[in-house]
Amino acid sequence: MTLPSKSSPPAFVLDGKAIADEVLARVAEGARALETRGVKPGLAVALVGDDPASQAYVASKGRAAIACGFHSAQYTLPAETTEAELLALIAKLNAEATIHGVLVQLPLPASLSPARVVEAIAPEKDVDGLHPVNAGLIATGALARAIVPCTPAGAMVMIDKACAALGRNLDGLEAVVVGRSNLVGKPIAQLLLARNCTVTIAHSRTRELPMVARRADVLVAAVGRPEMVRGDWIKPGAIVIDVGINRIAAPEKGEGKTRLVGDVAYAEAAARAGAITPVPGGVGRMTVAMLMANTLAAAERKARA
Repeated sequence: MTLPSKSSPPAFVLDGKAIADEVLARVAEGARALETRGVKPGLAVALVGDDPASQAYVASKGRAAIACGFHSAQYTLPAETTEAELLALIAKLNAEATIHGVLVQLPLPASLSPARVVEAIAPEKDVDGLHPVNAGLIATGALARAIVPCTPAGAMVMIDKACAALGRNLDGLEAVVVGRSNLVGKPIAQLLLARNCTVTIAHSRTRELPMVARRADVLVAAVGRPEMVRGDWIKPGAIVIDVGINRIAAPEKGEGKTRLVGDVAYAEAAARAGAITPVPGGVGRMTVAMLMANTLAAAERKARA
């Protein structure tokens, strides 16, 4: 394998904030256009319990919805909420005409079944894209009817940005997805396949994983292991999308301090990649933006029905 020379240009860094802001601007424009037809997109978010991280996520989603011109409704429920009570709330939101997107913030308290809760959301309002109906539509290639999970959808927007910057087309490229979760790995593999990539789904137990990764023109890391993907796994010029967000010790910042890293050893990979996402500041910034895009799309479909 030929290594990039010292004179090789630096990798194109995909700025998650800037790309997310572009998506949000388009969503706000679409919401204004829809409102001229008498439809205001509505997003309802339910939070069960008092997990600080979940509270922060829900607050950011509410702010983004309002900024996009949506009707935003938040339901904060105590940790002792029963499954029957939560399912009753979901049923109410499913029937509410002013609500086009329903999201229950995960993780849930241990007493509640995430599968039963997600499956209770009407598929056409499942703006997280987690309902088995939406997963099935994606798997069968019916993307025009599906709601795509937010993180894979955002990653695809970034891949398209990288292709535009590098003058490439996805047709026929080899893509390797390291990670097989229902939330990210499997759906992004399906999205890449729909764009005519040759796709390999790998994972932590894949034999000769570095060798598999080195084949990738597009490498998506979504395995949840800090800096697992090393620089010498990267094919020179590849597009590298790092979905991982891991908190590790950072003694250089002081006792007990931590820092965020991705699943990719960033500095090593950036020396070989054609384009790369940083962590933080990469794919994570896209998730809320794509949630807003999904909500707008759900409202538009309802308006056409």
